[in-house]
Amino acid sequence: MRPGCAGADKFASELLPRLVAQGHQVTGYNRLYPGEEPLASEFGGVRLKHFKTISRKGFDTLLHSFKATVDIVRNDTADVVHIQNGGNSIFGLVLRLFGKKVFISQDGVDWKRDKWPWYGKLYLYLSSYLTAHGPSQVIFDNVFIKQEFERRFRKQFEFIPFGSEVGGGAGDDAQVLAEFGLKAGEYFLFVGRFIPDKGLQYLVPAFEKVQTDKKLVLVGGSPNPSPFEAQIKGTQDPRVVFAGFLYGNKTHALMRNAYAYIQPSDVEGLSPVILENMGLGTPVICSDIKENQFVVGEHAVLFAKGSIPDCQAKLEYALGSPDRLRSNAGKARARAEALFSWDAVTTAHVEVFNGRASGY
Repeated sequence: MRPGCAGADKFASELLPRLVAQGHQVTGYNRLYPGEEPLASEFGGVRLKHFKTISRKGFDTLLHSFKATVDIVRNDTADVVHIQNGGNSIFGLVLRLFGKKVFISQDGVDWKRDKWPWYGKLYLYLSSYLTAHGPSQVIFDNVFIKQEFERRFRKQFEFIPFGSEVGGGAGDDAQVLAEFGLKAGEYFLFVGRFIPDKGLQYLVPAFEKVQTDKKLVLVGGSPNPSPFEAQIKGTQDPRVVFAGFLYGNKTHALMRNAYAYIQPSDVEGLSPVILENMGLGTPVICSDIKENQFVVGEHAVLFAKGSIPDCQAKLEYALGSPDRLRSNAGKARARAEALFSWDAVTTAHVEVFNGRASGY
């Protein structure tokens, strides 16, 4: 995984090697931006093919998907093709015409995301019709968006949740904390892209108003430099720590030792980062969008979406309620263990690829 990668990359890095472990031959298509070089030709038994694309948001995905589609058709690399994101559904239609079984994962109502200009939103809205009717099946990790599509298109689709790395692997937590000048239990944490959907424009101002010696650690950034990222990084609060892009053991070390994890999103599917924190036993504070509530159940501190005052109030509540946070964390971990695991998610995908129901 590379700087700027997001939920789709995490999904692929967990699902595809597990498909290989179950005896399937798998090829993964990876995009390369200008100046980037291929990371490897193989990952966890998955054969990787790399194609160069452009830096322009949205068009980078379309160009990469076009090249991957041509390669699949020309070299007959697959019988089953899994496509991430309904914006690529036009290529699923092409692959169906060449006899491939095509499955699209749709994680949200993409045309409502603020990161897209008007023409991007229009394209994604129109693509939803191809998503609904073109592939062999559509797989949602968001049960509410699945229901919305089913009402709109009068068809049945599949739901498979995002997986949770329950437990996680232990690492040298002390070394990671020392690297960023942190102490266990003395910071709040956010992990994700610095884009409007994720809600940092609420979290950072809310935290600035909270009277505490604890820090706010922000892991991630924007795949391409943006005015929004510059705005977030313009805070004058010395308690806000920008850790940059981190993955694997370093991220898990920060999650394990956080006082609480905060997810202030306006838009989510079923958040993989919330699931990871639940699995690691980290208390969660999040916006009250229904997707977040579906993941955490009753075991998180919720604040009103888009509300800086309510976010501030819930941060202050969390600071004064450590016992409640620990209780929530234990129950949330049990919920993750019972409902979400990557092995179960992989098996469910294989069932759908074989034309059967996922079991969820």
